[in-house]
Amino acid sequence: MRKKYKAVLSIAGSDSGGGAGIQADIKSISANGGYAATVITASTAQNTQGVTDIHPMPIAHIEAQLEAVLSDIEFGAVKIGMLHSAEVIEMVERKLEEYGVSKIILDPVMVATSGKNLLADEAIERLKAFLPKVYLVTPNIPEAEILLDEKISKENLVDSARKLVKKYNTSVLLKGGHLEESDEMIDTLCLKDGLECISIKNRAIKSINTHGTGCSLSSALATYVSLGFSLEESTKRACSYLNRAIEEGKDYYLGRGHGAVHHFYALKV
Repeated sequence: MRKKYKAVLSIAGSDSGGGAGIQADIKSISANGGYAATVITASTAQNTQGVTDIHPMPIAHIEAQLEAVLSDIEFGAVKIGMLHSAEVIEMVERKLEEYGVSKIILDPVMVATSGKNLLADEAIERLKAFLPKVYLVTPNIPEAEILLDEKISKENLVDSARKLVKKYNTSVLLKGGHLEESDEMIDTLCLKDGLECISIKNRAIKSINTHGTGCSLSSALATYVSLGFSLEESTKRACSYLNRAIEEGKDYYLGRGHGAVHHFYALKV
């Protein structure tokens, strides 16, 4: 009897250094048992030390990529990363709605490591309008502060996650990696139905190899959703996977800056 791949679509930018974006998504999806398909929204020139150039794909070409894969392949989940303009966001939303895609995991790529906004105000507002249609949004602290327009601390983490759910009518995974250093990493999952919030705790790991952690987490989470797990179980499994990938990758080096996590640690010999 023929078997069916559990396919996950990643809509994101390309990272020539291989640590984040589409490349991280393919590795993370594959490592967690899914089949990765992609739609590339932008090509970046980057390495472990930073981004030197960004080339946005023409909207017509992004739409052609979406049409090609969505008309042929059935996806259990779609992960969205870098959407660089209001026009791209509008087109992606329209195309996913046209094909009845409901399990959308959106990683709102809005803020660079330097703290600089990556999206213009118009694009941010368009992204906010898209959020009620997604299954889960996975902001880090700086991104969540933009979405809420208020500061977030360890003390108001759960309350902030609840506010995001109420404001955007979607489930939220608020990532705690930008909070002050401690021995524990705390991510907060707040489900849309009933506003139930769950704190997911993992041991904090000191490592410079953290490039692409947000991409890797959201794509792993989308993979577990595609495999049929509940949102809560998918989130717990994805957080555990990323934590282990950071742990296993901390002693490696790649280039002269921030290296990647060890996506395929389970295959290590």
